[in-house]
Amino acid sequence: MDLDVVFLGTAGSMPTAQRSPAALMIRRGGDRLLFDCAEGTQRQLLRSSVGLVDLREVFLTHFHADHVLGLPGMLKTFALRGREQPLEVYGPRGLVELIGSLRRVVGKLTYDVRLVELSPGDVLERDGYRLATFAVAHGVSAIGWSMIEATRPGRFDVEAADALGIPSGPERGLLQRGERISVSDGRTIEPEQVLGPPRPGRKIVLTGDTAPSEHVVEAAWGADVFVTEATFSDEERERAEETKHQTATQAADAARRANVRLLALTHLSSRYFGPEIAREARALFSETVVPRDLDVVVAPYAERGEPHLVKGGATRGRDRRASVAGGKAVTLPQRAEGRIIDAVAAMVRVAVAGDVSEAEEIQGILRSAGIDSHLADGEDDSVIVSVPESSVEQAQDAIEAMTEPDDLVGEP
Repeated sequence: MDLDVVFLGTAGSMPTAQRSPAALMIRRGGDRLLFDCAEGTQRQLLRSSVGLVDLREVFLTHFHADHVLGLPGMLKTFALRGREQPLEVYGPRGLVELIGSLRRVVGKLTYDVRLVELSPGDVLERDGYRLATFAVAHGVSAIGWSMIEATRPGRFDVEAADALGIPSGPERGLLQRGERISVSDGRTIEPEQVLGPPRPGRKIVLTGDTAPSEHVVEAAWGADVFVTEATFSDEERERAEETKHQTATQAADAARRANVRLLALTHLSSRYFGPEIAREARALFSETVVPRDLDVVVAPYAERGEPHLVKGGATRGRDRRASVAGGKAVTLPQRAEGRIIDAVAAMVRVAVAGDVSEAEEIQGILRSAGIDSHLADGEDDSVIVSVPESSVEQAQDAIEAMTEPDDLVGEP
C-alpha cells in the first residue's frame, strides 16, 4: 500500500513568491486526505500531479486565516462542477460557527456539507487505519492529527506451511489474514504456526501550528513521518513564545524525544528560505527535511526502506533551472553547467535562499533599496545572497521590512 505526504503549501501566515500557505495531503492507496485548506489550495492541487479531485473529506487543524481561507472557494468550485456527493469537514470546536459565517460567501451548493467538531482524543475509524486527534498548544481551538495504520500480520513462512501440508491456494490466504483453517486430515492450523511476529503499520503525525508541547511529543511517539511547524529559527525564540509557535530547534527536540523516523518542517515565516531552518534542526536531529511546495515525503513500510523526501514529487513537469549572475537570469539545461560565482571579495552573507528563484526575490528587495548583491552556491541547492560589508545593516533592514512574519497568530 503506497503512502506519502504531498506538501501543497509550506509558508507561514502569508504566501511568498515560492511558498503558498498551509495545506497538505496524505495519499494512502486510493484515499486522498486534505489537511488544512489555505488561500490558493485548489490552484496548488490543479498545478500538481494530484489534480483537484472530488475530495470526500477535509480535515482542519484550526481556524486562522492562513489555514482555512481556501475552503470557501473550493466548496464553490465543487458546486460549479455539479458535485452531488456529500462532503465531510472535520475540525476542532468552532467549526460549525465558522462555516455558518461563510454561507453568504459560498452561496448555494449542489451537495451537502456535513460538519463534525472534534476534541483531542477523538478517533475516526477508516479501512485499514484510523485518524486520531490530539491536543496542541496554539492558544486557540486547535487539534493535531495522526494517521495510524492497523498492525499487519507477520510474514508468511512458506517452508513452515509446506511442512504442515497446507495446500497452495485460499487456505494460505486465510491464514495470512489471521484466520484458522482445517486441512484434509482434520487437523486445525492456527495462524501463529505459519506467521512471523505481527508487523506494525505506519504512522504519520501532523501538528498544524503549535508551541512546544508534551502532548505533541506523546502523540508523535514512534511516527514514521512527523510533520510539524518551524515558523522561526532559535534566534527568534522569544517571538515564537509570544505567538505560540515553535523554532526549528524546538521541533527537532520534539522529534528526538518522540523517536520518529523522519522530521518534516513546514509553516516557515517569510523571512526564511529553508536551508537555514534545516541546518538548525539537523544539529539536533539529523533526519530532518524542509519540504517546498509540491515536494513529497514517501513513507514505505519499515522493511522496505526509510521515509524520504522527493523534491518536486508532485509537479506536473519540471522547469529548467535558472541561475543568476550579477542580477541577469541565465537558463541552464542542468545545474552542473552553471555555477554561481561570487567574484567580490569583501562581501558578507545576509540571506540563504532555497533556490535561484528565491534568490532573485531577495535581490529584487535589495535592488529596490539601492543595494548591490551577489550570489553564490550554497549547500543542498541553496543560494547564498551577499552584499558589501558597508551595506549589511541596510540590507537586513530591507529584507525584514519586506518579509515581516506571522501577524495572524495568537488571536482569541
